[in-house]
Amino acid sequence: MTLVRIKGFKIYQDRHGMWRCYHRATATAIDLKRSPMGTAAFFAACQHITKLYDTTATAKPGTLGLLIKEYRAHDSFQNLAARTRKDYQRCFDYLKAIEDTPLAKFSPPLIVRIRDKAGTQLGRKWGTYVKTTLSLIFSWGLERGYVDTNPALRVKGIKKSKDAPDANRPWSDTEREAVRSGATANLWLPISLMMFCGLDPGDVVKLPATAIKDGHIDTKRGKTKQPVWLPLPQPVKEAFARAKPHSAITVCASTEGTPWTYSGLDGAWQRLRAKLLKTKEIEPGLTMKGLRHTVATILAEMGYDERTIADMLGQKTIEMARHYSRRADKRNKLTAVIKNFDDEMVKRRTKVV
Repeated sequence: MTLVRIKGFKIYQDRHGMWRCYHRATATAIDLKRSPMGTAAFFAACQHITKLYDTTATAKPGTLGLLIKEYRAHDSFQNLAARTRKDYQRCFDYLKAIEDTPLAKFSPPLIVRIRDKAGTQLGRKWGTYVKTTLSLIFSWGLERGYVDTNPALRVKGIKKSKDAPDANRPWSDTEREAVRSGATANLWLPISLMMFCGLDPGDVVKLPATAIKDGHIDTKRGKTKQPVWLPLPQPVKEAFARAKPHSAITVCASTEGTPWTYSGLDGAWQRLRAKLLKTKEIEPGLTMKGLRHTVATILAEMGYDERTIADMLGQKTIEMARHYSRRADKRNKLTAVIKNFDDEMVKRRTKVV
């Protein structure tokens, strides 16, 4: 492979001898299998990314494009996690068609139209995310005098229809067992860490080997930076015993002994899910992220409070723990409540007249 140097890009060989290339400012990677280094496709990909993320590009004063440009050049954007910057940039790319719109023309009704159009084109969640991103940059601009108001501040997200399935729903007991039985040893290890420890898929693939110490997980949640310290549950210990030994710097590795990438892990999961759907061993809508909901739901059913659930999931506040556990089956708790209520009404408050 021909080694080249491109300004703004880091090109290197990882510890496994694989060549990697990514855009330094945004951590956007180039797929060297699709665009081999030194080829016309490679240079075209670099040029495309550079153009998209060029903070020096000319933007008209007083427009949305200028506000986005200034925000992207600021530490408020540059200090975000690479994944977060990439997600925001997807929204900026989508908004590029209206970047010449004067800031003074933005109003709540216009934000709603932009939100609804994005929702129609790309789905409800995407429409809401575009609205949220607009609110973020207008809030940033308001603090620095670019705008006088935040027109997206009170605009709500697109409401989910009542019959729409829940995203990342909890897994049933039979579904968990079906996945355990069908997964390969090296796939089951990361899934078991999600299923029994509540780790996020993005955190599992990055979990360094040094995070496992004396039968415990000692790490931090990637998104919140909250510490996560847990004794390894017995099923996870068994998953470690099943997994093929490797020398990767991460806890989990593929069958080739290389660290899982998120796309690689997701691909393996999608193949297993398709197989189990075909045999009707699982129901539609099963996702890896749903395992965090599963952990929270089971803990809530066991009677644990929201602060404990949040600590288990590495959340700073209890709001997400409440969201994750909202489907918890309250039968055990409410059975006791009804018994006590019945005793109160029948035995203590009933009087013979």
